[in-house]
Amino acid sequence: MISLKLTRIVSKFALIVSCTLAAAAQKPPIVDDPGAQKRIEWWRDARFGMFIHYGVYSILGRGEWVMWNEQIPRTEYAKLAQQFHPEPDVADKWAELAKQGGMKYVVLTARHHDGFALFNDPESDFTAVKSSAHEDIVAEYVKAVRAQGLGVGLYYSPLDWRFPGYFFPDMYLDSADAMRTQYQRQIRELASNYGKVDVIWFDGGGDSWLGFGGVTYGRGKRRPKGEPYKGKFDWEDNATIAAVRKLQPDVLIDDRTDAPADFHTREGDRNLGDFENRYPWELCTTITEGSWGYNSNVKVKPLKGLIDIIVGAVGRDGNVLLNVGPLPNGEVVPEQAERVRQIGEWMKLHGESIYGTRGGPWLPGSYGVSTHKRRIVYIHLLNPPGSGELTMPRLPLNVESVSLLNGASLKFEQAGENLKISLPASGMESIDTVIRLKLAQSWTSLATVPAPGSVVVY
Repeated sequence: MISLKLTRIVSKFALIVSCTLAAAAQKPPIVDDPGAQKRIEWWRDARFGMFIHYGVYSILGRGEWVMWNEQIPRTEYAKLAQQFHPEPDVADKWAELAKQGGMKYVVLTARHHDGFALFNDPESDFTAVKSSAHEDIVAEYVKAVRAQGLGVGLYYSPLDWRFPGYFFPDMYLDSADAMRTQYQRQIRELASNYGKVDVIWFDGGGDSWLGFGGVTYGRGKRRPKGEPYKGKFDWEDNATIAAVRKLQPDVLIDDRTDAPADFHTREGDRNLGDFENRYPWELCTTITEGSWGYNSNVKVKPLKGLIDIIVGAVGRDGNVLLNVGPLPNGEVVPEQAERVRQIGEWMKLHGESIYGTRGGPWLPGSYGVSTHKRRIVYIHLLNPPGSGELTMPRLPLNVESVSLLNGASLKFEQAGENLKISLPASGMESIDTVIRLKLAQSWTSLATVPAPGSVVVY
Protein backbone atom coordinates (compact mmCIF):
# COMPACT_ATOMS: atom_id res chain seq x y z
CA MET A 1 0.00 0.00 0.00
CA ILE A 2 1.29 3.46 -0.87
CA SER A 3 0.42 6.33 1.39
CA LEU A 4 1.35 9.73 -0.05
CA LYS A 5 1.02 12.32 2.70
CA LEU A 6 1.18 15.51 0.67
CA THR A 7 -1.26 17.44 2.81
CA ARG A 8 -4.60 17.32 4.56
CA ILE A 9 -7.83 19.10 3.81
CA VAL A 10 -8.30 22.10 6.06
CA SER A 11 -11.59 23.23 4.58
CA LYS A 12 -13.98 22.28 1.84
CA PHE A 13 -12.27 24.63 -0.58
CA ALA A 14 -8.62 24.69 0.51
CA LEU A 15 -5.63 22.41 0.49
CA ILE A 16 -2.45 23.50 2.22
CA VAL A 17 0.82 21.78 1.40
CA SER A 18 4.45 22.44 2.08
CA CYS A 19 6.38 24.10 -0.72
CA THR A 20 9.80 25.76 -0.85
CA LEU A 21 9.77 28.93 -2.91
CA ALA A 22 12.30 29.38 -5.68
CA ALA A 23 14.35 32.52 -5.48
CA ALA A 24 13.44 35.16 -8.01
CA ALA A 25 16.22 37.65 -7.33
CA GLN A 26 17.20 40.04 -10.10
CA LYS A 27 14.36 38.95 -12.37
CA PRO A 28 12.38 41.67 -14.14
CA PRO A 29 8.64 41.89 -13.49
CA ILE A 30 6.08 40.06 -15.59
CA VAL A 31 4.22 42.32 -18.01
CA ASP A 32 0.74 43.39 -16.96
CA ASP A 33 -0.68 44.99 -20.12
CA PRO A 34 -4.31 44.14 -21.00
CA GLY A 35 -3.34 41.64 -23.71
CA ALA A 36 -0.64 39.77 -21.80
CA GLN A 37 -2.71 36.78 -20.70
CA LYS A 38 -4.28 36.24 -24.12
CA ARG A 39 -0.90 36.69 -25.83
CA ILE A 40 0.76 33.86 -23.91
CA GLU A 41 -2.14 31.40 -23.82
CA TRP A 42 -0.99 29.41 -26.88
CA TRP A 43 2.49 29.07 -25.42
CA ARG A 44 1.22 27.75 -22.09
CA ASP A 45 -0.97 25.25 -23.93
CA ALA A 46 1.98 24.16 -26.09
CA ARG A 47 4.04 23.15 -23.04
CA PHE A 48 6.96 21.69 -25.05
CA GLY A 49 9.45 23.24 -27.45
CA MET A 50 12.80 22.56 -29.12
CA PHE A 51 15.90 24.67 -28.53
CA ILE A 52 18.60 24.64 -31.24
CA HIS A 53 22.14 25.87 -30.52
CA TYR A 54 23.93 26.21 -33.85
CA GLY A 55 26.70 28.49 -35.07
CA VAL A 56 30.36 28.58 -36.08
CA TYR A 57 31.23 27.09 -32.67
CA SER A 58 29.64 23.87 -33.95
CA ILE A 59 32.62 23.47 -36.30
CA LEU A 60 35.00 22.96 -33.38
CA GLY A 61 32.71 20.48 -31.61
CA ARG A 62 33.59 21.66 -28.10
CA GLY A 63 30.44 23.53 -27.12
CA GLU A 64 29.05 27.01 -27.70
CA TRP A 65 31.39 28.62 -25.14
CA VAL A 66 34.57 27.42 -26.87
CA MET A 67 35.74 30.93 -27.84
CA TRP A 68 35.61 32.07 -24.22
CA ASN A 69 36.69 28.82 -22.57
CA GLU A 70 39.78 28.45 -24.73
CA GLN A 71 40.41 32.21 -25.08
CA ILE A 72 40.56 31.99 -28.87
CA PRO A 73 41.66 35.35 -30.32
CA ARG A 74 38.84 37.26 -31.98
CA THR A 75 40.57 37.44 -35.37
CA GLU A 76 41.37 33.72 -35.34
CA TYR A 77 37.84 32.80 -34.30
CA ALA A 78 36.41 34.94 -37.11
CA LYS A 79 38.08 32.65 -39.67
CA LEU A 80 35.59 29.92 -38.73
CA ALA A 81 33.01 31.76 -40.84
CA GLN A 82 34.85 30.59 -43.95
CA GLN A 83 34.41 26.97 -42.83
CA PHE A 84 30.69 27.33 -42.18
CA HIS A 85 28.91 24.97 -44.60
CA PRO A 86 25.45 23.91 -43.39
CA GLU A 87 23.57 21.53 -45.65
CA PRO A 88 20.98 23.37 -47.75
CA ASP A 89 17.97 21.58 -46.23
CA VAL A 90 18.90 21.58 -42.53
CA ALA A 91 16.13 23.99 -41.54
CA ASP A 92 13.54 21.64 -43.01
CA LYS A 93 15.09 18.76 -41.11
CA TRP A 94 15.05 20.73 -37.84
CA ALA A 95 11.38 21.59 -38.24
CA GLU A 96 10.44 18.05 -39.23
CA LEU A 97 12.30 16.63 -36.23
CA ALA A 98 10.60 19.05 -33.86
CA LYS A 99 7.24 17.96 -35.23
CA GLN A 100 8.16 14.31 -34.82
CA GLY A 101 9.25 15.00 -31.25
CA GLY A 102 5.90 16.46 -30.24
CA MET A 103 7.34 19.95 -29.86
CA LYS A 104 4.94 22.84 -30.51
CA TYR A 105 7.48 25.65 -30.95
CA VAL A 106 11.18 26.02 -31.77
CA VAL A 107 13.84 28.51 -30.65
CA LEU A 108 17.00 28.92 -32.76
CA THR A 109 20.16 30.75 -31.67
CA ALA A 110 20.01 33.60 -34.16
CA ARG A 111 23.13 34.97 -32.49
CA HIS A 112 25.08 33.66 -29.49
CA HIS A 113 27.66 35.35 -27.27
CA ASP A 114 30.44 34.87 -29.85
CA GLY A 115 28.75 37.46 -32.09
CA PHE A 116 28.16 35.28 -35.18
CA ALA A 117 24.73 36.05 -36.66
CA LEU A 118 22.72 33.44 -38.55
CA PHE A 119 20.80 36.28 -40.22
CA ASN A 120 21.61 39.20 -42.46
CA ASP A 121 23.06 42.35 -40.89
CA PRO A 122 24.41 44.67 -43.61
CA GLU A 123 26.61 46.46 -41.06
CA SER A 124 28.36 43.34 -39.76
CA ASP A 125 30.92 41.11 -41.47
CA PHE A 126 30.38 38.24 -39.03
CA THR A 127 27.16 36.73 -40.38
CA ALA A 128 26.01 33.57 -42.14
CA VAL A 129 25.19 35.66 -45.22
CA LYS A 130 28.83 36.80 -45.45
CA SER A 131 30.23 33.38 -44.50
CA SER A 132 31.09 30.65 -46.99
CA ALA A 133 27.45 29.56 -46.70
CA HIS A 134 26.19 32.84 -48.23
CA GLU A 135 22.80 32.06 -46.73
CA ASP A 136 20.35 33.63 -44.31
CA ILE A 137 19.82 30.66 -41.99
CA VAL A 138 17.14 32.46 -39.98
CA ALA A 139 15.06 33.07 -43.12
CA GLU A 140 15.19 29.38 -44.06
CA TYR A 141 14.45 28.37 -40.49
CA VAL A 142 11.39 30.62 -40.14
CA LYS A 143 9.98 29.31 -43.43
CA ALA A 144 10.51 25.67 -42.42
CA VAL A 145 9.09 26.00 -38.92
CA ARG A 146 6.02 27.83 -40.18
CA ALA A 147 5.45 25.09 -42.77
CA GLN A 148 5.24 22.54 -39.95
CA GLY A 149 2.69 24.65 -38.08
CA LEU A 150 5.03 25.35 -35.17
CA GLY A 151 5.73 28.54 -33.24
CA VAL A 152 8.82 30.50 -34.33
CA GLY A 153 11.31 31.49 -31.66
CA LEU A 154 14.60 33.37 -32.02
CA TYR A 155 17.35 33.38 -29.38
CA TYR A 156 19.44 36.54 -29.30
CA SER A 157 22.35 37.58 -27.08
CA PRO A 158 23.10 41.31 -26.69
CA LEU A 159 26.35 40.18 -25.06
CA ASP A 160 29.27 39.95 -27.49
CA TRP A 161 32.68 38.70 -26.38
CA ARG A 162 34.34 40.65 -29.20
CA PHE A 163 33.62 43.95 -27.42
CA PRO A 164 35.89 44.87 -24.47
CA GLY A 165 33.11 47.21 -23.37
CA TYR A 166 31.14 44.18 -22.26
CA PHE A 167 33.77 43.21 -19.71
CA PHE A 168 34.73 46.75 -18.65
CA PRO A 169 31.78 48.97 -19.64
CA ASP A 170 33.01 52.05 -17.78
CA MET A 171 36.60 51.99 -18.98
CA TYR A 172 35.59 51.11 -22.55
CA LEU A 173 32.32 53.02 -22.64
CA ASP A 174 32.59 53.71 -26.38
CA SER A 175 32.91 49.96 -27.00
CA ALA A 176 29.94 49.22 -24.75
CA ASP A 177 27.91 51.85 -26.60
CA ALA A 178 28.87 50.25 -29.93
CA MET A 179 27.77 46.85 -28.59
CA ARG A 180 24.42 48.35 -27.60
CA THR A 181 24.05 49.92 -31.04
CA GLN A 182 24.64 46.50 -32.60
CA TYR A 183 22.07 44.95 -30.24
CA GLN A 184 19.42 47.54 -31.11
CA ARG A 185 20.11 47.31 -34.83
CA GLN A 186 20.16 43.53 -35.00
CA ILE A 187 17.10 42.97 -32.85
CA ARG A 188 15.27 45.45 -35.09
CA GLU A 189 16.38 43.38 -38.11
CA LEU A 190 14.99 40.21 -36.52
CA ALA A 191 11.72 41.87 -35.57
CA SER A 192 11.22 43.48 -38.98
CA ASN A 193 12.38 41.12 -41.72
CA TYR A 194 11.07 37.62 -40.97
CA GLY A 195 7.32 37.94 -40.63
CA LYS A 196 5.58 37.07 -37.40
CA VAL A 197 7.93 36.02 -34.60
CA ASP A 198 6.29 34.22 -31.68
CA VAL A 199 9.13 34.25 -29.13
CA ILE A 200 12.31 36.29 -28.74
CA TRP A 201 14.48 34.47 -26.24
CA PHE A 202 17.12 36.86 -24.90
CA ASP A 203 20.24 35.69 -23.08
CA GLY A 204 23.34 37.39 -21.73
CA GLY A 205 21.81 40.85 -21.50
CA GLY A 206 20.71 42.97 -18.58
CA ASP A 207 22.73 44.63 -15.85
CA SER A 208 23.35 41.43 -13.90
CA TRP A 209 25.54 39.99 -16.68
CA LEU A 210 27.66 43.05 -17.47
CA GLY A 211 31.29 42.42 -16.64
CA PHE A 212 30.49 38.71 -16.39
CA GLY A 213 28.59 39.32 -13.20
CA GLY A 214 31.21 41.04 -11.13
CA VAL A 215 34.23 42.66 -12.80
CA THR A 216 34.40 46.41 -12.16
CA TYR A 217 37.74 48.15 -12.28
CA GLY A 218 40.87 48.85 -10.26
CA ARG A 219 43.17 46.08 -9.00
CA GLY A 220 40.74 43.27 -9.79
CA LYS A 221 37.94 44.54 -7.58
CA ARG A 222 34.59 42.83 -8.07
CA ARG A 223 31.09 43.84 -7.15
CA PRO A 224 29.25 41.51 -4.76
CA LYS A 225 27.75 38.41 -6.38
CA GLY A 226 24.16 39.00 -7.39
CA GLU A 227 24.43 42.78 -7.30
CA PRO A 228 23.58 44.36 -10.66
CA TYR A 229 25.92 46.67 -12.50
CA LYS A 230 25.39 50.34 -11.57
CA GLY A 231 27.93 52.13 -13.72
CA LYS A 232 27.75 54.59 -16.62
CA PHE A 233 26.55 52.19 -19.30
CA ASP A 234 22.86 51.50 -19.96
CA TRP A 235 21.51 48.73 -22.21
CA GLU A 236 18.35 50.82 -22.75
CA ASP A 237 16.34 47.60 -22.61
CA ASN A 238 13.00 49.23 -21.87
CA ALA A 239 13.12 51.37 -25.00
CA THR A 240 14.49 48.53 -27.14
CA ILE A 241 11.89 45.99 -26.03
CA ALA A 242 9.12 48.58 -26.44
CA ALA A 243 10.24 49.04 -30.06
CA VAL A 244 10.22 45.27 -30.57
CA ARG A 245 6.69 44.98 -29.17
CA LYS A 246 5.54 47.72 -31.53
CA LEU A 247 6.90 45.74 -34.49
CA GLN A 248 5.72 42.39 -33.10
CA PRO A 249 2.62 43.05 -30.93
CA ASP A 250 2.08 39.36 -30.08
CA VAL A 251 5.68 38.39 -29.40
CA LEU A 252 6.62 36.71 -26.13
CA ILE A 253 9.82 37.85 -24.41
CA ASP A 254 11.72 36.10 -21.65
CA ASP A 255 13.22 37.55 -18.46
CA ARG A 256 16.88 37.88 -19.49
CA THR A 257 16.85 41.59 -20.13
CA ASP A 258 16.02 44.39 -17.67
CA ALA A 259 12.63 45.02 -19.32
CA PRO A 260 9.33 43.47 -18.14
CA ALA A 261 8.93 39.92 -19.46
CA ASP A 262 6.15 37.60 -20.56
CA PHE A 263 7.68 34.59 -18.79
CA HIS A 264 10.44 33.65 -16.40
CA THR A 265 13.15 31.09 -17.14
CA ARG A 266 14.83 28.28 -15.28
CA GLU A 267 17.93 26.59 -16.69
CA GLY A 268 19.14 23.00 -16.35
CA ASP A 269 17.72 19.84 -14.80
CA ARG A 270 18.88 20.82 -11.32
CA ASN A 271 16.83 24.02 -11.47
CA LEU A 272 13.49 22.35 -12.12
CA GLY A 273 12.42 23.90 -8.83
CA ASP A 274 9.02 24.06 -7.23
CA PHE A 275 5.42 24.42 -8.30
CA GLU A 276 4.69 27.95 -9.49
CA ASN A 277 1.57 29.24 -11.25
CA ARG A 278 1.62 32.90 -10.24
CA TYR A 279 3.39 33.61 -13.53
CA PRO A 280 4.33 31.70 -16.70
CA TRP A 281 7.74 30.04 -16.73
CA GLU A 282 9.90 27.72 -18.79
CA LEU A 283 12.70 25.27 -18.01
CA CYS A 284 15.38 25.04 -20.70
CA THR A 285 17.68 22.06 -20.60
CA THR A 286 19.87 19.89 -22.82
CA ILE A 287 19.14 16.52 -24.37
CA THR A 288 22.78 15.63 -23.70
CA GLU A 289 24.81 15.45 -20.51
CA GLY A 290 26.96 18.38 -21.57
CA SER A 291 27.07 21.66 -23.47
CA TRP A 292 24.31 23.26 -25.54
CA GLY A 293 26.26 23.56 -28.78
CA TYR A 294 27.64 20.47 -30.50
CA ASN A 295 30.17 18.57 -28.41
CA SER A 296 31.59 15.33 -29.74
CA ASN A 297 32.25 13.94 -26.25
CA VAL A 298 28.84 13.97 -24.58
CA LYS A 299 26.17 11.31 -24.11
CA VAL A 300 22.45 11.62 -24.74
CA LYS A 301 20.34 11.48 -21.58
CA PRO A 302 18.15 8.38 -21.02
CA LEU A 303 14.55 8.57 -22.20
CA LYS A 304 13.18 8.02 -18.70
CA GLY A 305 15.17 10.95 -17.31
CA LEU A 306 14.00 13.29 -20.07
CA ILE A 307 10.35 12.29 -19.64
CA ASP A 308 10.70 12.88 -15.88
CA ILE A 309 11.95 16.42 -16.59
CA ILE A 310 9.23 17.20 -19.15
CA VAL A 311 6.42 15.82 -17.00
CA GLY A 312 7.97 17.31 -13.85
CA ALA A 313 8.01 20.80 -15.33
CA VAL A 314 4.46 20.62 -16.68
CA GLY A 315 3.24 19.28 -13.32
CA ARG A 316 4.86 22.32 -11.72
CA ASP A 317 2.91 24.47 -14.21
CA GLY A 318 5.83 25.28 -16.49
CA ASN A 319 7.01 24.69 -20.06
CA VAL A 320 10.07 22.77 -21.26
CA LEU A 321 12.50 23.88 -23.97
CA LEU A 322 14.69 20.87 -24.84
CA ASN A 323 17.95 21.62 -26.62
CA VAL A 324 19.73 19.82 -29.43
CA GLY A 325 23.19 20.79 -30.72
CA PRO A 326 23.54 20.09 -34.46
CA LEU A 327 26.72 18.91 -36.17
CA PRO A 328 28.89 21.38 -38.13
CA ASN A 329 26.81 20.67 -41.26
CA GLY A 330 23.64 21.54 -39.35
CA GLU A 331 22.19 18.06 -39.11
CA VAL A 332 21.14 16.95 -35.65
CA VAL A 333 23.41 14.27 -34.16
CA PRO A 334 21.72 10.92 -34.96
CA GLU A 335 21.61 9.81 -31.31
CA GLN A 336 19.96 13.09 -30.32
CA ALA A 337 17.48 12.89 -33.19
CA GLU A 338 16.52 9.36 -32.24
CA ARG A 339 15.87 10.39 -28.64
CA VAL A 340 13.68 13.26 -29.85
CA ARG A 341 11.64 10.80 -31.91
CA GLN A 342 11.29 8.49 -28.92
CA ILE A 343 9.91 11.40 -26.91
CA GLY A 344 7.51 12.07 -29.77
CA GLU A 345 6.26 8.48 -29.68
CA TRP A 346 5.66 8.81 -25.95
CA MET A 347 3.81 12.08 -26.55
CA LYS A 348 1.50 10.39 -29.06
CA LEU A 349 0.29 8.11 -26.28
CA HIS A 350 0.42 10.53 -23.35
CA GLY A 351 0.16 14.02 -24.86
CA GLU A 352 -3.42 14.38 -23.62
CA SER A 353 -1.99 14.74 -20.12
CA ILE A 354 0.58 17.36 -21.22
CA TYR A 355 -0.75 19.67 -23.94
CA GLY A 356 -3.27 22.26 -22.84
CA THR A 357 -2.96 21.32 -19.17
CA ARG A 358 -2.03 23.28 -16.07
CA GLY A 359 -0.13 22.06 -13.04
CA GLY A 360 -1.99 20.59 -10.07
CA PRO A 361 -4.35 20.28 -8.30
CA TRP A 362 -1.89 18.24 -6.24
CA LEU A 363 1.60 19.60 -5.88
CA PRO A 364 4.64 17.47 -6.75
CA GLY A 365 5.64 14.74 -4.33
CA SER A 366 7.28 11.34 -4.15
CA TYR A 367 4.49 9.95 -6.34
CA GLY A 368 5.29 12.32 -9.21
CA VAL A 369 3.11 15.24 -10.32
CA SER A 370 -0.42 16.06 -11.42
CA THR A 371 -1.89 18.06 -14.29
CA HIS A 372 -5.42 19.08 -15.18
CA LYS A 373 -7.70 20.62 -17.79
CA ARG A 374 -11.33 21.38 -17.09
CA ARG A 375 -13.00 18.27 -15.55
CA ILE A 376 -10.02 15.96 -16.12
CA VAL A 377 -7.13 15.49 -13.69
CA TYR A 378 -4.05 13.42 -14.52
CA ILE A 379 -1.84 11.81 -11.89
CA HIS A 380 1.64 11.06 -13.25
CA LEU A 381 3.20 8.20 -11.29
CA LEU A 382 6.84 8.68 -12.21
CA ASN A 383 7.97 5.94 -9.82
CA PRO A 384 5.09 3.45 -10.05
CA PRO A 385 4.84 0.36 -7.83
CA GLY A 386 3.94 -3.02 -9.24
CA SER A 387 0.60 -3.04 -7.44
CA GLY A 388 -1.12 -1.65 -4.39
CA GLU A 389 -3.21 1.31 -3.44
CA LEU A 390 -2.51 4.95 -4.08
CA THR A 391 -3.71 7.34 -1.39
CA MET A 392 -4.01 11.04 -2.22
CA PRO A 393 -5.61 13.92 -0.29
CA ARG A 394 -9.25 14.13 -1.27
CA LEU A 395 -10.20 17.02 -3.57
CA PRO A 396 -13.06 19.36 -2.68
CA LEU A 397 -14.81 18.14 -5.87
CA ASN A 398 -16.23 14.64 -6.28
CA VAL A 399 -14.45 12.19 -8.55
CA GLU A 400 -16.81 10.45 -10.98
CA SER A 401 -14.43 7.94 -12.55
CA VAL A 402 -10.80 6.79 -12.46
CA SER A 403 -8.88 4.95 -15.16
CA LEU A 404 -5.45 4.45 -16.61
CA LEU A 405 -4.81 6.75 -19.56
CA ASN A 406 -5.10 3.72 -21.84
CA GLY A 407 -8.71 3.30 -20.74
CA ALA A 408 -8.62 0.50 -18.14
CA SER A 409 -10.98 1.44 -15.27
CA LEU A 410 -9.67 1.54 -11.71
CA LYS A 411 -11.56 1.10 -8.46
CA PHE A 412 -11.48 4.09 -6.15
CA GLU A 413 -12.90 5.34 -2.87
CA GLN A 414 -13.30 8.91 -1.68
CA ALA A 415 -14.08 9.10 1.98
CA GLY A 416 -13.00 11.38 4.80
CA GLU A 417 -9.79 13.17 3.91
CA ASN A 418 -8.50 10.65 1.37
CA LEU A 419 -8.94 9.52 -2.19
CA LYS A 420 -7.86 5.88 -2.52
CA ILE A 421 -7.17 4.35 -5.92
CA SER A 422 -6.59 0.63 -6.42
CA LEU A 423 -3.66 0.05 -8.74
CA PRO A 424 -3.65 -2.93 -11.12
CA ALA A 425 -1.26 -5.84 -10.85
CA SER A 426 -0.30 -5.27 -14.50
CA GLY A 427 -0.45 -2.39 -16.95
CA MET A 428 1.79 -0.04 -14.97
CA GLU A 429 4.36 1.74 -17.14
CA SER A 430 8.03 1.95 -16.19
CA ILE A 431 8.46 5.52 -17.44
CA ASP A 432 5.24 7.24 -16.35
CA THR A 433 1.93 5.62 -15.46
CA VAL A 434 -0.79 8.22 -16.04
CA ILE A 435 -4.05 7.92 -14.10
CA ARG A 436 -7.03 9.83 -15.48
CA LEU A 437 -9.69 11.20 -13.12
CA LYS A 438 -12.97 12.71 -14.23
CA LEU A 439 -14.40 15.28 -11.81
CA ALA A 440 -18.02 16.28 -11.30
CA GLN A 441 -17.08 19.88 -12.15
CA SER A 442 -14.22 21.68 -13.85
CA TRP A 443 -11.16 22.29 -11.73
CA THR A 444 -10.55 25.99 -12.25
CA SER A 445 -8.56 26.65 -9.07
CA LEU A 446 -5.28 28.46 -8.93
CA ALA A 447 -2.55 28.04 -6.36
CA THR A 448 -1.31 31.21 -4.69
CA VAL A 449 1.63 31.68 -2.38
CA PRO A 450 0.66 33.91 0.57
CA ALA A 451 3.92 33.40 2.46
CA PRO A 452 7.19 31.47 2.07
CA GLY A 453 6.79 27.82 2.81
CA SER A 454 3.14 27.22 1.99
CA VAL A 455 0.83 27.01 -0.99
CA VAL A 456 -2.92 27.37 -0.72
CA VAL A 457 -5.14 25.95 -3.43
CA TYR A 458 -8.50 27.73 -3.56
